[in-house]
Amino acid sequence: MKNLIGSTTLALVAAGILAVPLVRAAAIPDSEKVSGLLADAKTQAFQLRQDASAMEGYTRSNPNWESHAAAVSLMKEHINAVGRTLDKLETARGEASVWQVTAIDRIKPLLKEMATNTENVIAYINKNPRRLGMKEYTDYIEANADVAVQLSGLIADFVDYGNTKDRLEHLAKKLELPLT
Repeated sequence: MKNLIGSTTLALVAAGILAVPLVRAAAIPDSEKVSGLLADAKTQAFQLRQDASAMEGYTRSNPNWESHAAAVSLMKEHINAVGRTLDKLETARGEASVWQVTAIDRIKPLLKEMATNTENVIAYINKNPRRLGMKEYTDYIEANADVAVQLSGLIADFVDYGNTKDRLEHLAKKLELPLT
C-alpha cells in the first residue's frame, strides 16, 4: 500500500511541477504596448501586401525596369519598417502574454522570407534590367506576393484575437463571470 501512495504522491507532485509554467503563463496579462505594436505591424503588413500586389501587376503589364526598381525600393522601405516594429516587439517580449509571444515568433520567419525574396528581386533587377519577364524574376515576385498575403493575414488574425479576447474579458467582468 505504501508504494501505491508513494507513486500517487510522486505523480501528483510531478503534475504540479509541470502545471506551474502553465499557470504562470496564463497569469501574464496582455501587454498594451505589444498590442499596439502588433496593430502597427498589421497596418505595415497591409502596406506590404499592396506593394507586393503592385509588383505582381507590373509583371503582367511590363513597365520599364525603372518602375520595377522604384516599386521594389519602396517595398524594401516598408519591409524595413516592419523589421523595426518587430525589433520593438522583441524588446517588449518580456512583458508580452503567451499569445503575443507566439505572434512575434510567427511573424519573424515570414518577414525574413519577404526580405530575402526582395533582396533577390533587387539583385535580379540590377543584373538583368531588360529581362524582367523571365520566370526566375516573376517567381520571386509571386513568392513575395504569397508571403505578403500570409504575413498580413497572420498579423490581422492575431490582432483580431487580441481584440476579441479583450471584449470577452470585459464582458466576463461585466457579467461577474470567472475568467477561464
